[in-house]
Amino acid sequence: MITPEQSAAILAQIEASANTGAALRKEAMELLDTLPEYNWSGIYRLEGDELQLDEYVGAATDHTRIKVGVGVCGTAVAENANQLIEDVRNLSNYLSCSIQTRSEIVVLIRKEDQILGQIDIDGHTVGAFDKSDEQFLESLATHLAARW
Repeated sequence: MITPEQSAAILAQIEASANTGAALRKEAMELLDTLPEYNWSGIYRLEGDELQLDEYVGAATDHTRIKVGVGVCGTAVAENANQLIEDVRNLSNYLSCSIQTRSEIVVLIRKEDQILGQIDIDGHTVGAFDKSDEQFLESLATHLAARW
């Protein structure tokens, strides 16, 4: 669960950054990696009916392409809704990237009404994320969308 101070510091760095596009997305993922509960931080771009892995920090994953509707990431797009999963072991359609992952949050990146992609964060503890993380990641997503 992110603190207001952590959230403000990261958002200020992204706002002040001269980067755009993939460079800004990479910078954002590197900043998220400094947070204690954010054990894998990545961006997936929406390309047609698939999500394509973009910039990320953490262990490599086999899930570089995910069909819309599959797993937590695909469900977020299919339902046009963020996903806040307290314990991934309770999901029947979970795509495991790491046996250590226990919680996940996915926040959509939108420009106007169009989904550009999403921020996907994995945590190694049950209940690692809450509404404060969702609100923070929504703010970050807005910044990323503006300089996609």
